[in-house]
Amino acid sequence: MAKTSIYLNFAGNCEEAFNNYRKIFGTEFSGKIFRMKDSGVPNLPAGEANYIMNIALPILGGTVIMGTDMLESMGHKLKIGNNTTINLEADTRDEVDRLYKALSEGGSEMSPPADMFWGYWAVCLDRYGIRWMFNGPLKK
Repeated sequence: MAKTSIYLNFAGNCEEAFNNYRKIFGTEFSGKIFRMKDSGVPNLPAGEANYIMNIALPILGGTVIMGTDMLESMGHKLKIGNNTTINLEADTRDEVDRLYKALSEGGSEMSPPADMFWGYWAVCLDRYGIRWMFNGPLKK
């Protein structure tokens, strides 16, 4: 079943923020907490290896917030505009392709749909300055 969540980027303090949100909302993390060292990215600086790659927390009304730490060693810079993303989890790869094509038209900062170890993924900044992330099922 398709769903939408809000994806938050942090500058090394994602775990601290999500532990705080967990207390505030009185909920527990859903799924496994993935760290950067779990991703297979080579030559991560020691300080970034334990950064959060993905964490998820249900908050209110079925909404889930997800988060990650940005990696300065890979040139990531946190700023207003790239700190919040709307994450669309589609049921099919075709739906990811359709949504990506429509929302990226006239946009920028695009990473077209591609297979990743967790699934079919893409991201873009639409022509209105809204960041969208797309996730679909793994290839069978």
